[in-house]
Amino acid sequence: MSRMKLLYLEFLSQTSPFNQLSSELLTQLNGKLTPFRYRMGQPILQRGKLLHQVSIVYQGQVRLLGYDPRNQAPMTLGLLQKGGVIGWVNAARGVACETAIASTEVICLTLTSQEFLALLNQSPELHQALSEHCSMVEAFDLLSDYYARQAKVNGNLKEIIHGASAQAEVYQLAAGSYDPTSPEVSSLELGKIWFFSGGGTLLGYGPGDRLRLEKLKTIEVKGIQPARLVGFPESAWTHLLEDLQPEPEPPPPVELLPDPFDNGQEPEEEIPYAPVEIVGLAPETPDETNPKTYPFIKAKTEKEGAIACFQMLAQYYKMRFKGDIIRRVVDEQFKRYDVLSLPNCGAIAELMGLNAQLVKIPTKTVTRLTVPLMVKWRDSLVVVYEVGDRQITVAMPNMGLVKRNPQDFIEGWGDENGLVEVVLLQKGKYTPEERFGLSWFIPAIKKYKWILIEVLVASFLVQLFALANPLIIQQIIDKVIVQQSGDTLQVYGALLLILAVFEAVLSSLRTYLFVDTTNRIDMSLGSEIIDHLFRLPLQYFEKRPVGEISTRVGELEQIRQFLTGTALTVVLDAIFSVVYIVVMFYYHGKLAAVALSVIPIFIVATLIFSPIIRRQLREKAEKNARSQSYLVEVMTGVQTVKAQNIELRSRWKWQEKYARYVSAGFNTVITSTASSSVSNFLNKLSGLLVLWYGTSLVLEGPDVLTLGQLIAFRIIAGYVTSPILRLTQLWQNFQETSISLERLADIVDHPQEGEEDRENIPMPLIKGAVTYENVSFRFKKHGALNLNNVNLYFPAGTFVAVVGQSGAGKSTLTKLLSRLYEPEAGRILIDGYDVNKVELYSLRRQVGVVPQETLLFEGTIQENIALTNPEAEPAEIEYAARVAAAHDFIMEALPNGYNTQVGERGAALSGGQKQRIAIARSVLQRPQILVLDEATSALDYLTEREVCNNLKRTFHDTTVFFITHRLDTIKDADVIVLMHEGCVAEQGTHDELMAMRGRYYSLYQQQSRSEA
Repeated sequence: MSRMKLLYLEFLSQTSPFNQLSSELLTQLNGKLTPFRYRMGQPILQRGKLLHQVSIVYQGQVRLLGYDPRNQAPMTLGLLQKGGVIGWVNAARGVACETAIASTEVICLTLTSQEFLALLNQSPELHQALSEHCSMVEAFDLLSDYYARQAKVNGNLKEIIHGASAQAEVYQLAAGSYDPTSPEVSSLELGKIWFFSGGGTLLGYGPGDRLRLEKLKTIEVKGIQPARLVGFPESAWTHLLEDLQPEPEPPPPVELLPDPFDNGQEPEEEIPYAPVEIVGLAPETPDETNPKTYPFIKAKTEKEGAIACFQMLAQYYKMRFKGDIIRRVVDEQFKRYDVLSLPNCGAIAELMGLNAQLVKIPTKTVTRLTVPLMVKWRDSLVVVYEVGDRQITVAMPNMGLVKRNPQDFIEGWGDENGLVEVVLLQKGKYTPEERFGLSWFIPAIKKYKWILIEVLVASFLVQLFALANPLIIQQIIDKVIVQQSGDTLQVYGALLLILAVFEAVLSSLRTYLFVDTTNRIDMSLGSEIIDHLFRLPLQYFEKRPVGEISTRVGELEQIRQFLTGTALTVVLDAIFSVVYIVVMFYYHGKLAAVALSVIPIFIVATLIFSPIIRRQLREKAEKNARSQSYLVEVMTGVQTVKAQNIELRSRWKWQEKYARYVSAGFNTVITSTASSSVSNFLNKLSGLLVLWYGTSLVLEGPDVLTLGQLIAFRIIAGYVTSPILRLTQLWQNFQETSISLERLADIVDHPQEGEEDRENIPMPLIKGAVTYENVSFRFKKHGALNLNNVNLYFPAGTFVAVVGQSGAGKSTLTKLLSRLYEPEAGRILIDGYDVNKVELYSLRRQVGVVPQETLLFEGTIQENIALTNPEAEPAEIEYAARVAAAHDFIMEALPNGYNTQVGERGAALSGGQKQRIAIARSVLQRPQILVLDEATSALDYLTEREVCNNLKRTFHDTTVFFITHRLDTIKDADVIVLMHEGCVAEQGTHDELMAMRGRYYSLYQQQSRSEA
């Protein structure tokens, strides 16, 4: 054993808790240690990077850091001296939560996490000293993660969590399935707040999730390690959520210790410095007994391989694959450039709804990338599913799902500068999920299952009566006509008449029940679709024309008809086709084979026509949507069309779009007609073959086949071949339905706004203090910032005037307040509550907004003012109108006063009148915060000034944001904010800003001169 190893062994034997190990375990541990030296300030561990290593401080001092979730400012959680252990929390939890930096020159003795965990299992004393204890780092990670989800939490977080960690209890739950009454679960103390910290896999929970014991039905733990549960006392929880004054902790000064190498004890053997880049020891060998499975799609050509990669990503993220759109884009790229570049791959991934980022990184950092990602490997697009120090799992469409050595893989990937280009992928907040399909309709159908069962039974009886007809006709021909039995004819005739009556009655009842039920289902599903549509984020509507959205909603009718009409026919035809075929073979096997011989030809024809019809149907739907979108656009702006004298041009443009739709429809009809003609021909051919061959059998004698049997067989064969041959039409209906599902899925698959925060606390009654903290925002993902690091604070009851030139960010600033958009960085607080962490609609109920584009709905003046408060008294409506300076013109200029019809979109009123009605509507809402986004732009100066003064007086104790271009109107505002290019250029009262002689002063002088 070398001298250094002897020194390490002596160090371990004198350091707690390792001095509790047996001499055999100490020697075993000592043999696995690798020394590393760290310079002062060098990171040793970093949260978010699981390095699979545990380090023991041999010399020097290490600082443990946490990050305040309010502003991500670092704070010191503790200082580790000689003998301190770093990384054991990461190893025990399987979560990268530790951040450690060297406060001085440091030497650490390092081993892998796998070796450390094995040592814990061998030594109960070491296990008790470390693993059964909740460290400050673990408590901080659990509680601050929960803290980050809260709308409002103040106080000194470090002190609160330090007290909580001292009282925390750690419980190890071994692999297995438990119910709440089992001893293992019932021993969890109900007076504590329990979290799943990590370790083994706890089904349904992720590390950091809170366990609500009162709601648990069963707990299932999987994996080799036990699940690590941590419980904190209720008192710590109460303190955490108290409304205290925030006490931000300044970063403590670094306490420099004496250099341990100045004492003449410099080790004889040179200890290597750790790499500047944080790189851990080799991770544990993955558990090959339970390998992960990843989507894979085979492809031969490079173009098909690119499409397959996007299809694999869609399956990985459980998204609907928009194959036709992606194929069209990829085809276009290959036509132009014969290759699909990585930037274009990122653009297509964003088209799918993913967040994509193209980066160039050094090859040595590849193993720390977040997967999945897309790369070009030997000029072919591939998807990387797993990266590790020992192997990389890659989906290569032309080869398969393969595992490669990282170095070998990088050789076919990197450039001469040691850099690799990758497309990083991540699921965004509004990434669509595939949740809409035929299964979405099942709950609605189940609701009326008994009525539908009655319909099926009635249909079954109708089919039975239909089967009885040919059998009776056979008897009439063979028994009555051949044997000249007139008495028997009366019986069979009466029986046919009775069956016809029953069939007619049952068919009528079936139709009544069916239509009534389908209408109910249509109402239910239509309401769900519209409700989902109205709750989609604003960005969804900004990217799609109104006409296109309306045509997508209209696809519901096509789906409903298929499910409740065609689908039922398919079920019955499938059931009775089997029965009919059995009867046919009972009559004559060879004749049955002849009758069914056309079916293979029919299947081939269907396979040929189906993809053509599907493509044409999609093209027809898209061109119809464009035509309708343009028509809605023109009808909405008909006043502009007439004012600009462009009626003829508008008609020509619509005619051009409609002609394309008609042409697409014509192509579909031609193809469908060709398909139907083939089906009809095959149907007639089947009947001809039956008569041809059947007649020859009849001529052989009654022992082979009678005339009555031939006629009955011909009728039954028609029952079989006609439905099967009608599958061409059925398949076309299915194609139309699949297109409808795809188009309607664009609405239903898109996540609703506020979908993730339904469990958030509701916004309490707003007082009105508003804070913008480092808020940045951009409309286009890769465009310029529309708001850049905005910091503002307004006390409750402030009348805030927001001014600036067009495009300065005035409207954007207030749209973020009501969460019409969400900031890219920073946060907005109302009364100390982060608006992004409260329930969305509880916030919007208290914020009144009058937007730039005023919209009135068809109805009376009174109905429009009372839109947000339909139960309002007439006196309240009149008061709101007076505040908005609308009462006089309503009573004097309108024929029926408050009962005057405003017309569609308020067409009967002028722009200024509509704006004042909209302001009155918001006044009646009695909001806690009022936002007027250039809501007085159509008013003259005197009226605008009157409205502004009325609002200031009425909402004197309410925070009001008044956006305007006219500076004279807002001279009396409590504070004026001047926006310029997305930044707050100036802020203050009118007199203060004039005294500054800056941008506001110049703008005010320009307006004064122009008005003079």
